[in-house]
Amino acid sequence: MKKGMLQPVGEEYEDIIHLPHPVSKKHPPMSLADRAAQFSPFAALTGYEDAIEETARVTVDEIELDEDCKERINRQLVWINEHIEEHREIVITYFEPDERKKGGEYCEARGSVRKLDLYQRMLILEDGRRIALDRITALQIADVQGCE
Repeated sequence: MKKGMLQPVGEEYEDIIHLPHPVSKKHPPMSLADRAAQFSPFAALTGYEDAIEETARVTVDEIELDEDCKERINRQLVWINEHIEEHREIVITYFEPDERKKGGEYCEARGSVRKLDLYQRMLILEDGRRIALDRITALQIADVQGCE
């Protein structure tokens, strides 16, 4: 066939089409997962999906307790401190501020108190959780009447 003329489809590779697939002696074959990853979509905006998720994550504002509620929680904490050796189970509702954005969430913890650290203003549960006294919004002591 003359140079510059079109060949029928498939004839231009006729000389190599039946040769065995070359295998490198230096490089091990790539895994199928790695080969497929080459064709995965390109993320032009790195971190964009994470930023969207973070924006969509809901937080709530911390409510300010009235003086009566603060006084009731304070009486309960005094009672707990006086009866700490009894290892009574308590249920605490407290506000946990969010580390990355304004607001936070209300959490509930259940357990017995190991220590009431008045210097650091922390309530420490037997399982090691530490709850700031100023973040407590509700407190229930199991099987106790009259300290509310």
